[in-house]
Amino acid sequence: MRIIPAIDIIDGKCVRLTKGDYGTKKIYSESPVDIAKTFEDSGIQYLHLVDLDGAKANHIVNYKVLEQIASKTSLKIDFGGGLKTNEDLHIAFNSGAKQITGGSIAVKDPKTFESWISKYGAAKIILGADSDDGKVSISGWMEQSKESVIPFIKMYQKKGIQYVICTDISKDGMLEGPSVELYKEIIDECSNSSQGQSIKLIASGGISHIDELPILREIGCEGVIIGKAIYENKITLKQLEKFV
Repeated sequence: MRIIPAIDIIDGKCVRLTKGDYGTKKIYSESPVDIAKTFEDSGIQYLHLVDLDGAKANHIVNYKVLEQIASKTSLKIDFGGGLKTNEDLHIAFNSGAKQITGGSIAVKDPKTFESWISKYGAAKIILGADSDDGKVSISGWMEQSKESVIPFIKMYQKKGIQYVICTDISKDGMLEGPSVELYKEIIDECSNSSQGQSIKLIASGGISHIDELPILREIGCEGVIIGKAIYENKITLKQLEKFV
């Protein structure tokens, strides 16, 4: 199971929110590049980078931060937040993203999202299926769609999607443990061969203790995104180094 620390960006700074609420913003570092380097120094290979300004503005904003991290570390970066157009995607990949995550666009403009899967290949496009009470949440989590999470994932699985990030929004930033039941249900439901290829599920939200990681690995998560637990020192980089 891949360990994927998260860096969320507002105004070029490394921040965390609670349940996606911009009013709960807490700045952890003025320099996302320095944070990324400490991850790399601990043997981490992956990074989940979220452009929160972009998610609000509906277009890519913090691509310079992406560029700096990609040029100054060897981390494999997946980038999301506000990617809505072919131009946004072009900028993200040109700035050094190895993968991009599309959430709102997959709900609101499936034709464009499907064209990205065709053009760039399923290995480069991650489906963002963030869950708010079983429904897919969009627009920087400020809006709940009518799409139910599991049928939504299955629909895109048929269209070739392999990677899925699912955040349980009620757990995000709460440090109360991840949604093991939800992830187990998604993996069980979507491993049906008639749906096409098995999905690679990346769990996100609520991770609070190193002991939760083996449980997520056990149920079949391909990766886990860890944010606040690292910044609040609930999980140390030394512990992650050992786990990796």
